[in-house]
Amino acid sequence: MSLVAIGCNHRSTPLDSLERMTVAPDQLPKALADLGTAENLSEVVVLSTCNRVEIYAQAERFHGGYHDVREFLCRHAALAPENVADHLYALHDIEAVRHLFSVVSGLDSAVVGEHEILGQVRTAWETAREEGTLGSSLEPLFRQAVECGKKVRTETAIGRGIASVSQAAVAMAQDRLDGLSDRKVLVLGAGEMAEGTVKTLAAAGTQEILIANRTWERAQRLAGVCGGRAVVLDDLTEALAHVDVLVTTTGATDLILEQTAVADLIDSRQGRELLIVDVAVPRDVDPEAADLPGVTLLDMEAIGEFIEHQMEGRISVVVDVEHIVTTEVDRFHAISSAREVAPLIGQLRGQANTIVDSELQRYSTKLADLEPAEREAVEALARGVVNKLLHEPTVRLKDAAGRARGERLAESMRDLFDL
Repeated sequence: MSLVAIGCNHRSTPLDSLERMTVAPDQLPKALADLGTAENLSEVVVLSTCNRVEIYAQAERFHGGYHDVREFLCRHAALAPENVADHLYALHDIEAVRHLFSVVSGLDSAVVGEHEILGQVRTAWETAREEGTLGSSLEPLFRQAVECGKKVRTETAIGRGIASVSQAAVAMAQDRLDGLSDRKVLVLGAGEMAEGTVKTLAAAGTQEILIANRTWERAQRLAGVCGGRAVVLDDLTEALAHVDVLVTTTGATDLILEQTAVADLIDSRQGRELLIVDVAVPRDVDPEAADLPGVTLLDMEAIGEFIEHQMEGRISVVVDVEHIVTTEVDRFHAISSAREVAPLIGQLRGQANTIVDSELQRYSTKLADLEPAEREAVEALARGVVNKLLHEPTVRLKDAAGRARGERLAESMRDLFDL
């Protein structure tokens, strides 16, 4: 049995493939049920964000677990196995732990240090618990991962400056339009990404912020957050005729705006240019809309390039975060190793004490003439010899726990001592 982390992200996978493999929130229960009943997987957590799709699981066999995850992603994304396998990375045991801790700390994000990933990891953990796919291995792993993410943001400056995709989207719009103080912006969606976007827009002094969403109440609530105005989704086309920027953030699985719809919109704008920033994965806007005159379309790939330039000069902060991650990984390994082998060591020492008790009882008649102090010395001698004999094997077992060598030593101990 080993811990595995198998998935793909914005670095390993083209956006068009990544968005097909994305697991929407309403699809998570079924995804967890499917993976939880796979032949080689037991405990499962699915982490799916705009930048990654990762499955963390306990696997009976590493290669079998990899096969199960790959087949799930093939079915979910309707992609051929080779089109999925080409983009997957697979980590196991301590490297899987290190990867999760790096992810939750923001080191593996498109925006290094982003704060949204901490909440996303927590949500993935809580959803798995609700769906019954957590157990004694992944529960403590994700608990400490979240603790690590909090510690990084408390003790380092990793979250300062641009620290989220929504902040990067607004910064790009400011860059392109030389500020937003005289601009109108429409945000499509009312989820966590949209909320981060409107707050950043308001802080940037945007002239007017409009929010359109399928649920009117949520659009109104978000408008209240930023002093903006809610727009009925049926009036989206009319609203878009008068704004300078459209930021799309929905969790829809299909395109919201086809190229033809954007082309019709351009006709109503009387030559005014439109900047579209699509931060949704899957995308909300047809990529071919970028070919239309008067339209500038920026997606997650463009945001990634923008952020890469913004992050130059923050190497020292990253080093500080990596140090915390390493410390937390070592701490997790020490705790989990002790937890894994504790029952086996307890059985071994219990068996040894039973043998000592039995032998002392067997020789009780011969020891009857001894003074109490002498009898105590004999008993202490017997237990001391046993403890010294068991000391080195138990220390080695603890040190090797959590790795393949530890499993071999544990199995040998069970066989040798009939545990």
